[in-house]
Amino acid sequence: MTDSHAARGIDTSRPHSARMYDYYLGGKDHFEIDTKAAETVAAAYPGIFVCARENRAFMHRATRVLAQEHGIRQWLDIGTGIPTEPNLHQVAQSVVPDARVVYADNDPLVLKYAERLMRSTAEGRTMYIEADVNEPETLLEAPELAEVLDLNRPVALSLNALMHFVTDAQDPYGIVNRLLDALPSGSALALSHCTPDFDPPTWEKVTDIYTSAGTPVQFRSQKDVARFFDGLDLLDPGIAVGHRWRPGASPEDGSVAEQPTDAEVSLWTGVGIKP
Repeated sequence: MTDSHAARGIDTSRPHSARMYDYYLGGKDHFEIDTKAAETVAAAYPGIFVCARENRAFMHRATRVLAQEHGIRQWLDIGTGIPTEPNLHQVAQSVVPDARVVYADNDPLVLKYAERLMRSTAEGRTMYIEADVNEPETLLEAPELAEVLDLNRPVALSLNALMHFVTDAQDPYGIVNRLLDALPSGSALALSHCTPDFDPPTWEKVTDIYTSAGTPVQFRSQKDVARFFDGLDLLDPGIAVGHRWRPGASPEDGSVAEQPTDAEVSLWTGVGIKP
């Protein structure tokens, strides 16, 4: 996992969704081509910065709730993206120091910065695996995963802002089901997903921008996002817009003078427990 190894695999000839997301969050790990594409999205949908911020905030809250209220001590975070602190393991280990977290992503730039994802507490453990969500069996059978996670004990499957990059042709529901099937009772699914529900014309433009840049996307309705949780016991408040899922569940939430609108956030979120 050297910088030169990672750099050789980084394609800077076209924008990449993870680097665009880094731009939305105010990060520095992106290139000019990503900036241009991200600014094109922002021109069509100015709320994209709010959406990205609320997605991170949901991940923090969901992680805390699962650790504090449901005894989760293991996480599998797929589609990790470029590290942005606090990372999931930092949130989890701030609650339960012995938390174990496996990150998985197929972006070479994430590989370059994976060291940030490995800074675990002494009691816990973290691991990064280069893997693709479209190949769930390969991920589940990776020896590195077995080194860190005990699949006989509950695991939280974290899929944040990932599944809208998996079109229906790629069988998104089948992929999530195969991942959940490998996890025991008491495991959880925490998922966030962009939606066109509040402003269909704008999200049609966003879809065209990503697709024309070589990244097919499929943003889904609340009903279609809810399908990912079939067979699970949804935690209150069910499938909710990102900023409305357990607000105040993290100390970093703080007080916000002006709450964003649902259309600005345009992100469905939910957490379900496997019976």
